[in-house]
Amino acid sequence: MAGATPLTVTGAPFPILPLWLSAPFEATPTFFHSLQQQLDLFVNIVLLIRQNVVAPLLEIAVWICMVMSTMLVTEKLIMGAASLYSKLFRRRPHRRYKWVPMREDLEMGTMAYPTVLVQVPMFNERQVYKLSIGAACGLSWPSDRLIVQILDDSTDPEIKDLVELECKKWMKKGINVKYEIRDNRSGYKAGALKEGMTKDYVQDCEYVAIFDADFQPESDFLLQTIPFLVHNPQIALVQARWRFVNSNECLMTRVQEMSMDYHFKVEQESGSTMHSFFGFNGTAGVWRISAIEEAGGWKDRTTVEDMDLAVRAHLVGWKFVFVGSVHVKSELPSTFRAYRSQQYRWACGPANLFRKICFEIFKTKKLSMWRKLHLVYSFFVARRVFSHIVTFMFYCIVIPTSILVPEVSVPKLGVVYIPTTITILNSVGTPSSFHLIIFWIFFENVMSLHRMRATLSGVFEVGKVNEWIVTKKLGSSSKPAKTEESMKRTRPSIINRVLLAELGMSVYLFICATIDLKYGKNHYFFYIYPQAVAFFIMGLGPFGLVGTVVPN
Repeated sequence: MAGATPLTVTGAPFPILPLWLSAPFEATPTFFHSLQQQLDLFVNIVLLIRQNVVAPLLEIAVWICMVMSTMLVTEKLIMGAASLYSKLFRRRPHRRYKWVPMREDLEMGTMAYPTVLVQVPMFNERQVYKLSIGAACGLSWPSDRLIVQILDDSTDPEIKDLVELECKKWMKKGINVKYEIRDNRSGYKAGALKEGMTKDYVQDCEYVAIFDADFQPESDFLLQTIPFLVHNPQIALVQARWRFVNSNECLMTRVQEMSMDYHFKVEQESGSTMHSFFGFNGTAGVWRISAIEEAGGWKDRTTVEDMDLAVRAHLVGWKFVFVGSVHVKSELPSTFRAYRSQQYRWACGPANLFRKICFEIFKTKKLSMWRKLHLVYSFFVARRVFSHIVTFMFYCIVIPTSILVPEVSVPKLGVVYIPTTITILNSVGTPSSFHLIIFWIFFENVMSLHRMRATLSGVFEVGKVNEWIVTKKLGSSSKPAKTEESMKRTRPSIINRVLLAELGMSVYLFICATIDLKYGKNHYFFYIYPQAVAFFIMGLGPFGLVGTVVPN
């Protein structure tokens, strides 16, 4: 055994068997000679398949991912430049559009104010219904020109009674509150908003402000936003920015805040500045009712009814404005399960909408071909489809797999420069959280698996494409009360609590990183090991390792 060497096969990048297993082969060559020949034949076949099949396919995948990454980083650079231009040259909405504060007329009195409808859709919102109703009823606007419509789709009778009592309380204070319920949840949020618009008293309203149940506008919200609509007849939507009351609750909410701040400060700001399309966020916005009607009203064909309406309004020529100086308090999902449900809907919905509305975009005659192509390429293809696919495929599959296929090399542009640029651009939204950028990278890479599956589900319209799960709110409390509802919940089995795909990715990445550490030359293991750990931790996320824990 002293002269034994590890068993190797010509062309293999590392020994097939370690020293202690190779020794018997050397000690008894006659007995194992046939076995070793068969092993050589098997490994040679594997190498041939790797060289002639796997390597060419992986090479194609590398360049496809490079193209998608280049498209994505180009989009981010353009949006970043537009957002920076807006800030440096103070191209704020108040300077680009006419804005005159609302005042009572000496002759007309409060009739000088347009009648505004405020819609607050909710579903079993035990923790936040008082906050949302109170904020909507507390808006500074003449009471005879304001209608607050509470659209309650709750299925819990106790919560329904509580919401109705809260509405009656505000009615006694002189606020015109309308409590509306339905016999079913057809169309979910879109269905509730659509039915709310059919009420007789809505006929007198010119504008509608929409707030989800966990959103709390400041009292001057309408005074800040309505003038844009009153004095600029071409504007259909005024979108405000979200401000998160629970961003410091845990590491997961801090990471979410970084992504959301980038969305508003860069994506929405740049779209508004360049007079190009940007989506309605579904809440914290004010619509011109005539624009909603011209666009065809609310539709429930996807789980992103807000984006659907915005695209259709854009196709008939309406313009939108984003007012980043107006903030509306809201809540980030702080439990991992709620966050995954939200992200699935946000990734699947736009992809499914793209499938259904693409032909409508090219058929419209009110937009130039350039604007049509920009809408399809920039808003949908690059940012709503490719971004989710390339993040997972490139950084979690292609690059780690290239360790096992040494015939394929990944350009430094894709490994270093593009991801570094994207990371820096995303960090500008929340400078105070820059020190968390590493956690943001690994967190987003893990979530990209979930988002990619959702995106493909939307594109091919399979799986849970139309599933609507309301994001659970905790009322911005880090220690939620043990309600009777939560006490009744049964604890799911272990197999249903772990995320098998994430755990499988963790094992695969760990193997790739170990091989790279031992035999590789590119030092990919520096980021693949931490990424494997991130997949493992988030694979066990439902056990309470990620986000806050709601007592069962």
